[in-house]
Amino acid sequence: MTWTVPSSNLTYRAFRDAVVFILLPGAFAITHGRNLGWRVNRRAIRNTLLVSALVLPFYIVGSSLPTIRAYYPMWQTSPALLDFLPHAAQQLVVVVAAETYYRGLLCVGVSEEFGYKSIFISPVVYALHHVGKPPIELLLSGPTDVLFGAVDYDSQSLLPSIVAHGLGLGLLDWLVMHDPLIPPQTVLGWLRWLPIPL
Repeated sequence: MTWTVPSSNLTYRAFRDAVVFILLPGAFAITHGRNLGWRVNRRAIRNTLLVSALVLPFYIVGSSLPTIRAYYPMWQTSPALLDFLPHAAQQLVVVVAAETYYRGLLCVGVSEEFGYKSIFISPVVYALHHVGKPPIELLLSGPTDVLFGAVDYDSQSLLPSIVAHGLGLGLLDWLVMHDPLIPPQTVLGWLRWLPIPL
């Protein structure tokens, strides 16, 4: 990424990501007759509900972990709705951009050539983009990429991963700005077997 933006400025990040990860792949898709998963159908709606229900507990449990609470929200915001809603909307643009690139271009977009193997194209790159985040998030990023890729591949739609990732991230930010729903010591007890800082 040669186009760097200030890490603390979500507006610049959303703009850059929209250009690099939505507009450019979109132009590529149009000029090369590719499907990036920009469609909604019954299967996509069903898969959206299923994958969102599956990942919801991870966001709730994760919001109680000390490393997650120290890292999030990634960009400055507050629980006041006039601050949080624009923050969540810009963050959703970042998520739509990421999903368009990782699950759209690198999975659904090449599924005609690679079939189900397209699900496994982006997990390593996706995980590398999580380096520097809390260790538990880095550990889960590869499997999450495979899950989102599989659901989007099955749907031929990005709707499932956009909703699960976008609403989950917004929920996570909201939760870490409030008292934990589950006491951190309880969650740490559940996950003490993991050999990483929590």
